Amino acid sequence: MDGYFENEFAIFWISESILFFEYKPDVVIDLVAAQRIVADRIQMQKEKAYPVLCDIRGIADSDKAARDYLAQHGSVLAKAVSILVHQSVSILMISFYLKISKPQVPTRIFTDKSDALEFLKAFI
Repeated sequence: MDGYFENEFAIFWISESILFFEYKPDVVIDLVAAQRIVADRIQMQKEKAYPVLCDIRGIADSDKAARDYLAQHGSVLAKAVSILVHQSVSILMISFYLKISKPQVPTRIFTDKSDALEFLKAFI
């Protein structure tokens, strides 16, 4: 493991040239939280871009301002993003949101972690 950081919302670490980002259980994300999460992640990355596996299964709720901020700034220093979800409703909602927000980097949604990692390997 090359790096590790934890705040009250998430833990993130770098392993085998992939940044793993996992929200803590039952976390609620508002704009202030979204700004803190992105700032902490960017600082941990030390100006180096990585493919990112983002596990959002712990998020209990988020507000529109937070989602908009993450859509605009959440992919800074990301080569590609795999979003790991656990239910089909999440897939539909996130697919719709990604279609509207048009991420700046290749972004896909997965329910299987190994599939999510396989997608990211092309961006290492």
